[in-house]
This record gives sequence, C-alpha cells and structure tokens, in this order.
Amino acid sequence: MMAWFRRLLPREDRFFDLFEQHAEKLVLGSQALERLLEGGDVAPACDEIIALEEQADEVTRQVLLAVRRSFVTPFDRGDIQDLIQSMDDAIDNMRKMVKTVILFEQRSFEPLMQQMGTVIAEAATLTAQAIPLLVRVSSNAPALIKLTEHMIHIEEKADDLHDRGLKELFTRVGRSDPMAYVIGSEIYGQLEKVVDRFEDVANEISGIVIENV
Repeated sequence: MMAWFRRLLPREDRFFDLFEQHAEKLVLGSQALERLLEGGDVAPACDEIIALEEQADEVTRQVLLAVRRSFVTPFDRGDIQDLIQSMDDAIDNMRKMVKTVILFEQRSFEPLMQQMGTVIAEAATLTAQAIPLLVRVSSNAPALIKLTEHMIHIEEKADDLHDRGLKELFTRVGRSDPMAYVIGSEIYGQLEKVVDRFEDVANEISGIVIENV
C-alpha cells in the first residue's frame, strides 16, 4: 500500500535536474563574463548574460513551485529554497555587472578585473561539479566538502584581487580622474558580489551535507 502511495508522489529527482540546469546557466554566464572582461565589443557577451539570467530565473521559479507542490523532497525544503536562491543571486549579480558596463559604456577592463572573471568561472565550474553529487549526499560527502572548501578558498583569492585592484586603480587615477576611479571601483564591487554569492552557494551545500550525513 505504501509503495503504491509513494508512486503517486512527485518525483524527487526533478529537483536535482533543475539544480543542474541552473548550474549550467551559471557556467555559461561566467564564461560570457570572462569574454566581456576581455573588452572590445562587449555587446554579444552582455546579451548572452542577460538571456541566461532570464533562463535561470525560470529554472528558479520551477524549483520554488516544485517545493510547494511536493509531498516529499530530497532534503529540507528551506535548504532547497536557500540553495537555488543563492545560485540565482550569483547570476543576478552577473547581470548587474552587465548593467554597470552598459551604463558607463565600458569597453576596456583592468587586468585584475579579468583575473576576477577567471576566478568567477572557476567558482561556477566547481558549483556545477558539486550539484550532481547532492543526489547521494551521504556517500558523496567527502567530495562535496572538498569542493566547497575550494570554493571558499576562491572567494578569499577574489577578495585579494579586489583589494589590490582598488589600490592600483586609486594610485593611477584616483586623483587625476575621479570618475574613472568611481566606475572602476563599481565594477570591482560588482565582481566581488558575484564571488560572494558563490561563497553562499558553498555554505548552503556544506549545510546540506552536515544535516544529511
């Protein structure tokens, strides 16, 4: 009787499929961000990030809808919501970076900004590697912890790049071209926020591991 009843419940693995879809958007978005930071014609990369952010929003909507409709979820409903929201915040901040670039008509970027873009792409790749492992949290716990620790280390590296970048920018144009400094610091700030959101993703995954092992 119970087996028959469980077959009527929504499929739990749909959450994992949706998480993986969103992680793919994060990877593609981070790669587009890297291309954007190469400078020159930034329009194609900007358009791609905007489109990916809209697609990621739809995936997030489906996850939240599935949480409301599901009798049984693979782990705590609040953890599911927090994880997908942290992932979505990461690509939302990529789009905010695009808005900054468009607003200030930026076509060239500092080398340390480009390095932050590389760090963001690495964080997105690690996220995409971690998400499928959540299907079997207990058996994959060691690998998940290793990946999340790497993501935290990446955030620390990004903080260093951010601070060095601001210092170099101020030394070069802080007094001679205050507007250039304001724009540059805004871009650095947006990049740092993207990395911070990936740190949030790492923390959410770590919390899921702790609660389910």
